Amino acid sequence: MRNPNTTLPTQDQDTPRGLFFATGAYFMWGFLPLYMKMLSHIPAAEVVAHRIIWSVPVAALVLISLKRTQDLRDALRNPRMMIMGCVTAALISVNWGIYVYAIASGHALDAAIGYYINPLFSVFLAAVLLGERLSRAQMIAVGIAGVAVLVLVFDTDRTPWAAFGLMLSWGFYALAKKSLPIGPNQGFLLEVLILLLPALGYTAYLATVGGAHFAVGSARDTWLLVGCGIVTAVPLLFYANGAKLLRLSTIGVLQYIAPTMIFLTAVFIFGEPFGRARMIAFPLIWLALVIYTTSMVRQMRTARLA
Repeated sequence: MRNPNTTLPTQDQDTPRGLFFATGAYFMWGFLPLYMKMLSHIPAAEVVAHRIIWSVPVAALVLISLKRTQDLRDALRNPRMMIMGCVTAALISVNWGIYVYAIASGHALDAAIGYYINPLFSVFLAAVLLGERLSRAQMIAVGIAGVAVLVLVFDTDRTPWAAFGLMLSWGFYALAKKSLPIGPNQGFLLEVLILLLPALGYTAYLATVGGAHFAVGSARDTWLLVGCGIVTAVPLLFYANGAKLLRLSTIGVLQYIAPTMIFLTAVFIFGEPFGRARMIAFPLIWLALVIYTTSMVRQMRTARLA
């Protein structure tokens, strides 16, 4: 999943095409745990490697069809751009690994927590690292989310490390992504190209030691691993194009579709336990998000009127 704050819409009105692409992306991300659950018997590192490998042809075909390969060529020849790309690529690979592990190990609720808190964590990072001033409503929202995090941290049963890992990796990924002066489609292909050699090397190593599942295990496993490229690249490309055709406030509301679907899937399909700490933390997080989103929508309306 990508943070909506990483790509700002370029217009002040919503369009049906933008709504189609953005909602499509969030619903695909919402259904992603069902797909990843089918791969739960395969180590997370191997799944991530195949997400990288099979994303390359999908993203490349899209970029070629749009005739936007020149920016990518320029980036590949720019050492500073490559260093920045390596940073974002490393962060996104860590995020993918934690996410795959969380779903496979029965911690989908932690994934939902991580992606719910992420927008508020991004606001916090912007204030601390970029010096951006928070409104009163944003400070209240971040404070309430902080209380929810403390409740989860001091839960005597289990601390949701996966949730914090997803929050941290995606928050810093979004921050680093802002400094990458390249379009979202080109940026995604650049990241997976940087990760391609390590991914190919790891899968080759697994094949030599007899630990690979691709083309060795069942045909079902092989095709599911190939499909990782589609379920990884297509939602990201849908989002990148949808965000350009929607207002930031609309994107801000739509972004909660995916974690809500993950939450419902974890509770009602995967049957994950919903303990006392989560019964306290989730309502606090939802309250914080309502305050944050309402404030953001009001600010956008005020800006348009001005």
